[in-house]
Amino acid sequence: METYSVKPHTRVKRGGNRATYDKAVIDAILDEATMCHVGGVVDGLPVVQPNLHWRVDDVLYIHGSVKNGLIRSILEQGKVCITVSILDGLVMARSAFHHSVNYRSVMLFGTPELVEDEAEKKRVLDALLEKTHQGRSLTARPPNANELRATTVIGVRIEEVSAKVRAGAPIDDAEDHALPVWAGVIPVSSVRGEPIQDALQQEAGIEVGELV
Repeated sequence: METYSVKPHTRVKRGGNRATYDKAVIDAILDEATMCHVGGVVDGLPVVQPNLHWRVDDVLYIHGSVKNGLIRSILEQGKVCITVSILDGLVMARSAFHHSVNYRSVMLFGTPELVEDEAEKKRVLDALLEKTHQGRSLTARPPNANELRATTVIGVRIEEVSAKVRAGAPIDDAEDHALPVWAGVIPVSSVRGEPIQDALQQEAGIEVGELV
């Protein structure tokens, strides 16, 4: 089992029994989750923004407008914190105190690196399209020069990282087990629905076939 090194700021102190540094577990969470939250400091204030993320080997990527203040700030300061979470269930306990959630989460610290080479930038952005829908990078119009210039792509090497996972039933106090209160787990999942074609294509009668 390959694991990441535990650093002082990645060691999980609260709920350490739910911590994991297993590379396979962390990679799987990063790959399954669609959105992340990027944290940094802008004009002296802490700022957190949602973003799309994607992994290529051992690098996690995010992107944004060249005018995005947080993106510019983390590049200038040379540090960033990125978190990813997946909600798997609502844990309904017998007592109010022991209600919880089943989840998988990752916290990553690192040095943001700007992707400047045009060919590399296109390759990395193609990987984002492939995460969105397999084969999409082969059918969608590629970004033109103006679009590439307007987009900042940042990579963060996955090294200083930890994950926390909770799964299973509620954990009630023994004296509460006899209470006549429903206890268990309400599963939660994110499911893709049936694709809805753009109305403009339908009105124009453009034949595009199935989503590929």
